Amino acid sequence: MWCSKKKEPNTYWVDSHRKRYVPARGETVVGIVLNKAGEIFKVDIGSSEQASLAYLAFEGATKKNRPDIQVDMEPELVCVDSYGKKGKLGQLQGDGFLFSCSLNLVRKILNPKCPLLKILGREIPFDIAVGMNGKIWVKARSIQATIAIGNAILAAEHRSDEEVKTLCNDVQNALAGM
Repeated sequence: MWCSKKKEPNTYWVDSHRKRYVPARGETVVGIVLNKAGEIFKVDIGSSEQASLAYLAFEGATKKNRPDIQVDMEPELVCVDSYGKKGKLGQLQGDGFLFSCSLNLVRKILNPKCPLLKILGREIPFDIAVGMNGKIWVKARSIQATIAIGNAILAAEHRSDEEVKTLCNDVQNALAGM
């Protein structure tokens, strides 16, 4: 847990290792479509309530051209950015590995100073979607590599940058020996 002083005297913000996600406007999340109800998808984003996602919220969607989202626990991303374009967002393609982690770990690996994803990506090609809600989706060329990357991410939470670099080298060496 850490504290940071706000502009006003005697005002502090406390950041802790929360387990439940509290949605905030503008954050990208990874969710699981649970239900279709008319023009709305109900999505589990790890918060106290399910999120609603209108089918018209997808780029290019019309009443005649609706997105085909399956309600079979496929992971989903926010579908458009603040400009109404899909960019890198949308339905995750293919199979992959979806897992949950702490919100602190998400903030850590998304920090530009964290070496984890950069070092792993040099030797192991993989796709990743990281949600601010503590959900991460990973897909590599093999199941072993996918699982190794997921495990490395989870193992990095309480390690220093130097320990993360060692962890990455260990993962790369293990996969090279397969």
